[in-house]
Amino acid sequence: MSELRSSYDVVIVGGAVIGSAVAYYLTADPDFDGSVLMVERDPTYIHASTALSAASIRTQFSNPLNVRMSQYAHDVIRDFPDLMEVDGHRPDLAFQAGGYMFLAGDEAQAAILQDNHEVQTACGADVVLLEPDEIAQSFPHLRVHDLTLASYGRRGEGWFDNTGLLQGFRNKARAQGAHVVHDEVVGIARAGARVTGVRLASGAEIGAGHVVNASGPRAARTARMAGLEIPVEPRKRTTFAFICETSPEGTAQVNEGRLPLMVDPSGVYCRPEGAGFIAAAPPKDDPEVDAEDFEPRYDEFEALVWPALAARSQAFEAIRMTNAWAGHYAYNTLDHNMIVGPHPELENFLFANGFSGHGLQQAPAAGRGVAELIVHGRYRTLDLSPAGMERILTGTPFPERAVI
Repeated sequence: MSELRSSYDVVIVGGAVIGSAVAYYLTADPDFDGSVLMVERDPTYIHASTALSAASIRTQFSNPLNVRMSQYAHDVIRDFPDLMEVDGHRPDLAFQAGGYMFLAGDEAQAAILQDNHEVQTACGADVVLLEPDEIAQSFPHLRVHDLTLASYGRRGEGWFDNTGLLQGFRNKARAQGAHVVHDEVVGIARAGARVTGVRLASGAEIGAGHVVNASGPRAARTARMAGLEIPVEPRKRTTFAFICETSPEGTAQVNEGRLPLMVDPSGVYCRPEGAGFIAAAPPKDDPEVDAEDFEPRYDEFEALVWPALAARSQAFEAIRMTNAWAGHYAYNTLDHNMIVGPHPELENFLFANGFSGHGLQQAPAAGRGVAELIVHGRYRTLDLSPAGMERILTGTPFPERAVI
């Protein structure tokens, strides 16, 4: 690895999928001839939200900007081997086009699905609404007596290799000239209305033309180093892997016989994973947690996940947990949506934070957008300005209702 320079045009704090996407899009822009340093504190990424996510993508959001970001991400995932080829290695993300299926249990939930469906189809998303009898016909093992409606994504949704996305962006950015260092930013220097550099745990002091906060659940810590505040905090989510005594696979008529990622009216979701499934539930109590707390909440399996799944399908009455892990959402407490772009009082400090569980699928569009701001001074493709810092300062939500 080459030695650190004394200064870089762009320093990115955080080298998981968001930071790596920013680095890739910067170095891929023919109008950018500057230098990029990406600082990542954990070279194993073992506790990165990227690595611990369910690695899924959907267009079924309530906010049209989020729909369009996922549509772009789907295109990137499809073309990933071509885009990220380095020295003949063409990373394939093994995309599984499984779709999402949101189930509504009452008229209020059905109305939300209908409203969201209008937004999604207006953006060109291939999402259909299913009546209970249509759900039963496609997935005979599901109990539908208490359902009123379902929303199903026929194309553009599924799951893929999460660490493959990260490593693809990271490796291509390095091949294009980005400098990646395993260190930790412990201080940010500023002079008036500009940041001027960062201080690393190793003792190095690095000058910076721009600093990008891509530090995931630690985003508020990084912002405070620059004298700023953002409403982003770590929230724990536990994912469970399980197998069934009698698998429902092969009984469905949609998507080659596989159950999609199913979101129960209770909020519990599950999807196929290898020979079994993974599942999770929104916690009843959802406090901010310590950034180092990755202990799974095992009680959620018996208290929340299994009861909801057993009630939904006879096939899920006899299941056995085989693994569990906890990751962190970088949770935006204002409106569950990302914060992207500069701070109006510190124009060369840019946020790429608060993705609230959607960061993996929003990384391509967010990374591209941040790079456009740095290189061109404006968004040139998808306008992300509604998700900017101004709404945070005024306390005006830019909401997303479809949060899992």
